[in-house]
Amino acid sequence: MKISVIGIGYIGLPTAAILATHGFEIIGVDVNESLIKSVAHGKTDINEPGLSIIVKAAVKSRGLSCQKQISESDVFIICVPTPFTKEKKADLSYVIQAAESIVSLLRKGNLVILESTVPPGTTEKVLKPLLEKSGLNAGVDFYLAHCPERVLPGNLLNELIQNDRIIGGINEESGLRAKNLYETFVDGNIYLTDSTTAELAKLMENTYRAVNIALANEFALIAEDLGINIIEGINLANKHPRVKIPLPGAGVGGHCIPIDPWFIVEIASENSKLISLALKINEDMPEHMISLIEDAFLEAKKDIKISRIVILGVAYKGDVNDARETPANPIIQKLKEFGSEVIIYDPIVTHFSLPIERDIKRAVSSADALVIVTDHSEFKRLNLKEIFNLMNEHPILIDGRNIVFDNEGFIFRGLGR
Repeated sequence: MKISVIGIGYIGLPTAAILATHGFEIIGVDVNESLIKSVAHGKTDINEPGLSIIVKAAVKSRGLSCQKQISESDVFIICVPTPFTKEKKADLSYVIQAAESIVSLLRKGNLVILESTVPPGTTEKVLKPLLEKSGLNAGVDFYLAHCPERVLPGNLLNELIQNDRIIGGINEESGLRAKNLYETFVDGNIYLTDSTTAELAKLMENTYRAVNIALANEFALIAEDLGINIIEGINLANKHPRVKIPLPGAGVGGHCIPIDPWFIVEIASENSKLISLALKINEDMPEHMISLIEDAFLEAKKDIKISRIVILGVAYKGDVNDARETPANPIIQKLKEFGSEVIIYDPIVTHFSLPIERDIKRAVSSADALVIVTDHSEFKRLNLKEIFNLMNEHPILIDGRNIVFDNEGFIFRGLGR
C-alpha cells in the first residue's frame, strides 16, 4: 500500500516513519525543501526520544521518501498545521491547499484521512466538497475520515502507538477503512464515530485542560490577594478523592491548549462563554507576571528601565524543545518595551526568534533579576546561592512555575505566593 503523508512536521514525520517501519511505502510531502532534504538524509531536528533512530531506519530501508509534490497513492493522510488568525479563527488554508492538491490524483477506492485539528464540521463541510471536485463521491467512490492526533510532547512515539485513537468517518465504511490502517501500528483501543463528533472530541480534550488550568491560575490570583501559598492550598484540596487541580503557571503555550479551544468558540460563540473566559484568564497570566516583576523592582528600589533581566526558559513547558505559543514571548516583549536588557537562558530549546545564552553563569552575571517562565528540570536544581553571588546587589527572583522553595535571600515573588 502506498501512503502519502502531507505535512512532515511534528505529527506527520513520526506518523510517516512509524508507517514505513510497518511495511508501507510512504511518501512524505512538504513545501519546505530544506526539511525534505534533511529527512531524505535520515535527519530531523524534532527533539523526541527515539525519533531520529526510527526516521533513519525508515529512510535507510527505503520505506520512507520525501518530495515536494503529491503523487498518486492509495491513502492520503493530511497532517498540516491549523494555526489561528489574529481574530482567533481557524486558519484552514493549509488543509484546503492539501485537499486541492489531492483532487486530480483521487482514484476509486482511495482513502483520505485528516489528522489536523480543525473546527467541528470541517471534514464534512470543507474537505468533502473540495475532494468531490474530482467527480468522485465521498463515502462511495473514495473514503474520508478524521483521525485527530492526541500526543504529548516528550513522549510522542510511545503515545502514537499506545494511546487510544478516535476515528470519525463520513460514513461507516470510511471509518472502518481508516481503522484497518491504524490497527497496523496502534496498540491502544480504536473508537469509531462520525467525523464531526471526532473533531469536537479532540477539541474537548484540550479545552478541558485549558479550563482547568485557568481555574488554577485564578486560584493563584486569589491566594495572592489573601496572602497565602497556593501550592499548599492545591495540595490540600487535591487530598479529596475527586479533586485534581493542576498547578498554576506563567501562561499557557504549545500548539494545542491555547489554540484549539478557540475553534469551539468560533462555531458556537453564544454557548462557549466559560471557554472564552478561561482562555482570557490564561492569556492574561504573562501580564500578571509583569506586575510581579514590577512590584519586586519597587521593593528593590531598582529602575526596571536600565535593568538586566534573565528569562529562565522559553519552552512552553518543562523539558521539551518546543517554544510554540510560549508565554515567554509577551513577557520578553513587555520588558523590552520598558527598556530592560533581556537575556534568555534555555538549556533545551534550539529554535527561537531571539538569541539564547547557553551558559547559565554568563547569563546571570551582573543581572538584576531572574524570571522563571519554564519548569525545566535543570531549573529545579539551580544553585541559587552561587547565582545570588553572581548577580547585582538586591537581586530579584520571580518564580512563575512554583519550583523555588527557598529564595536564598532574593527579593522574591512567586505566582500565587
